[in-house]
Amino acid sequence: MAGRTKPKRRRVTPRVIRSYTLWHELMASPTEPLPLEWRTHHLTRMWQGLAALETAPNPSKDDWRVCSDAVNMLETLVTRGPWMACDGSLVEIADNGLLDDAITALAMAGRRHRAGGSIRLDGAGIRAVRAVLEDYAMVLETLPARSMVRCHRLTEQRIADILAGRKLPHDVEVIDL
Repeated sequence: MAGRTKPKRRRVTPRVIRSYTLWHELMASPTEPLPLEWRTHHLTRMWQGLAALETAPNPSKDDWRVCSDAVNMLETLVTRGPWMACDGSLVEIADNGLLDDAITALAMAGRRHRAGGSIRLDGAGIRAVRAVLEDYAMVLETLPARSMVRCHRLTEQRIADILAGRKLPHDVEVIDL
């Protein structure tokens, strides 16, 4: 067995599960919003998650996750715009000034949970997350399905980049509860 060496260990990169593919994006309507059932389901889960983070005795990881997903999606809409509206015009999504506060509040709640505490938002965090989720709900009703699927794909790619160590200066730690 002379001359035989051990194979090099390959660096393991985290596998990211994608919700949407380029095919989904191309097949989504460029002129109509997401189907009403999808929007209703998504917004209902988002608002229930926020209500649980605010008032439930023991909020779940999923409550935190659905709020974090919506905040991440709005961050993508703000940073990667402009976006095509249903009428064909370009829409620039403006930050209401609370996006960074909402991201920080959710990151702190995740860290608190990992340290053994409950997933809770403080008063300022509740206000920031609520304002950002209201903006996201408005955008979800306004932008066409193709723009929202593209936003979802870009958000998933950004999370995958962060998990692979390719962070931007403003990125916070991705927490997997």
